[in-house]
Amino acid sequence: MIGLVVVSHSPALAHAAVDLALQMVPGEKPAIAIAAGAGEGLIGTDAAAVSAAIDEVASPDGVLVIMDLGSAVMSAEMALDFRSSQAEVRLSSAPFVEGLLAAIVTAAGGASLADVDREARGALAPKIQMLGGPEPAPADPAAPLAPLAPEELRADLVIVNVDGLHARPAATLVSTLAGFDARLTVVNQRTPRAPVAANSLIGLLSLGAKSGDVLTVAASGRQAAEALARVTAMVNDGFGEPKADRT
Repeated sequence: MIGLVVVSHSPALAHAAVDLALQMVPGEKPAIAIAAGAGEGLIGTDAAAVSAAIDEVASPDGVLVIMDLGSAVMSAEMALDFRSSQAEVRLSSAPFVEGLLAAIVTAAGGASLADVDREARGALAPKIQMLGGPEPAPADPAAPLAPLAPEELRADLVIVNVDGLHARPAATLVSTLAGFDARLTVVNQRTPRAPVAANSLIGLLSLGAKSGDVLTVAASGRQAAEALARVTAMVNDGFGEPKADRT
């Protein structure tokens, strides 16, 4: 599992953003180090603190650094010269809050450094889509989803919880599916687009799935049946949230 470093001018902002993201991850969490503030309560960043944070969470799988404002980027760049660890480090251009959430959820699922960075950098896409903005260009787009095998399993599932497929249930789905040897894709029948990977937080949020929407979930792989059954149970239960009254 990769490590994550959070660089911010404000310790309060950094801790709040991390706390928000961690609430979305029910299981094992990636190692996270915060390098925020310039010491003695001052707003700013410190390259030495960033370097120490990188060494603290260094992993053979790599380290992703999420930063807030311009000088945080400069401090992170300087920190690469100070660190003692040899792990691969990426400085991500991801948005701070949304990107951090996507990075933590994706890293918790065991994704590679490149995949976590890509998810984080694409984290604004669902918000842009919801607000009617132009479709953003993918950040280092992943390879197109290959067609599922002929023996794929399918299920049409109705979103029954009041708030739909928002960040928390989407993150729970991603975390849950990390434990299965299976590949799942999802389509929202109300707004048909290309299938999205069910292990992508940003992909799931881009579906814009509201209460009452029908999702077509397709699964293939050694544990396809088990994974699809688990997703079906979670959706039918409303992800443990209040269900809409459809009487």
